[in-house]
Amino acid sequence: MRSSTSRTVKTAAATFLAGALTLSLTSCGSDDDSPSGGESSSKGTETTTGSGLTLPKLNGTTLEVAAVWSGGEQANFKKVLAEFEKRTGAKVTFVPAQDPIINFLGSKIAGGKPPDIALLPQPGAIKQAVDRGWAKPVTGDALKEVQKNYSQGWQDIGKVGGKQYGVYYKAANKSLVWYNAKVFENAGATEPKTWSELLATAQTVYDSGVTPFSVPGADGWPLTDWFENVYLSQAGPEKYDQLTRHEIKWTDPSVATALKTLAQVWGKQDYLAGGANGSLQLQFPNAVTQTFTGGDQPKSAMVYEGDFAQVNIGQTKSEIGTDAKVFPFPKVGDTVPVVSGGDAAVLFKDSPGAQALAAFLASPDAATVHAGLGGYLSPNKNVDFSAYPNDVQRTIAEALIKAGDDFRFDMSDQAPQAFGGTPGKGEWKDLQDFLKNPSDVAGAQAKLEANAAAAYGN
Repeated sequence: MRSSTSRTVKTAAATFLAGALTLSLTSCGSDDDSPSGGESSSKGTETTTGSGLTLPKLNGTTLEVAAVWSGGEQANFKKVLAEFEKRTGAKVTFVPAQDPIINFLGSKIAGGKPPDIALLPQPGAIKQAVDRGWAKPVTGDALKEVQKNYSQGWQDIGKVGGKQYGVYYKAANKSLVWYNAKVFENAGATEPKTWSELLATAQTVYDSGVTPFSVPGADGWPLTDWFENVYLSQAGPEKYDQLTRHEIKWTDPSVATALKTLAQVWGKQDYLAGGANGSLQLQFPNAVTQTFTGGDQPKSAMVYEGDFAQVNIGQTKSEIGTDAKVFPFPKVGDTVPVVSGGDAAVLFKDSPGAQALAAFLASPDAATVHAGLGGYLSPNKNVDFSAYPNDVQRTIAEALIKAGDDFRFDMSDQAPQAFGGTPGKGEWKDLQDFLKNPSDVAGAQAKLEANAAAAYGN
């Protein structure tokens, strides 16, 4: 899971950060709910869409798809699966999974009931599934769709041993800070472009009577994302790659510098909604919704996370682009950070139905359905940007696609799951402990290095 999966997200394009993402844009809804593939035509045992995707008739076929998605994210994905059912006649059941999903899948496989497809959030998990003999290669029309619709970088992240196992269905720009526009307006705050400006903005917001940040510490993964953005910007892409592969230790001075920088926010109790203790009990969905409820006196003014926060904002009365706005994660060092993540569809059964569903998920048709529902970003380069429901999302999507292979993928998602993807353990737990006591930089580094060394085996 090291060099074979480390073709990863770099700084996605200066244009994205400098101008295109000054996202004080009004939401612009779309009335077109139809897939970009246009009309489909049936030919006996096959259905072909305007995008050129051919799907077999699968009446009588039952399929299971597992993912850790919940709430609005799960509901929207079920609408995509319903479109596949409509086109093929298959019956698809969504199976809610728990983190770490690789352990969930292990129990299903041990019981003789693996899902047909699972959405895996880490390249390391894909390799684990392959190494254990669980995953099946993508072949036939599914492989053709991947090769046609994805840049080489996104293809490579889903490969193990040169074979395509992962279809990156969902991407994320994880370098965004969402803010309550009314709070900023009342405080006279402006969108910061640098870390020092972010700290000044936070003080301005605090002085106006609103707590600056919601930090969802109950979920370890947002804390890793905070670290990755600071580290990529401060230490640079080369060191980012080295730390990702554990070629340098977590006791490296560059890690200490990043942690001390984080402590400038995490160490100020008044800057965190609920303080450190409250943050450690705050889950991501609530961190977002509490930023955009409560009128001009919400529990916080800002929440850091990816474009997918739109799903949670959509559960409030705030309008994206009007009430809820976004700016790029501020520049900390020489590099403006853009970190990406993603979820890959991986086959656990090699059947015509499973391969057909993989082909659908790799096509622009599936992504177009999901894009129109909001809170979703596709790495599929053939999805029309008009499929996205507002200007904010269209701008984020266009920047991701225009970056091509010039990107860095989420560091913790590339790590062994025991270190970078397990609740209550490894990096997640170590950063939760650091959030609780951000003055202990050396102690945090020692824990991170001990857990990384054990997980990487070096």
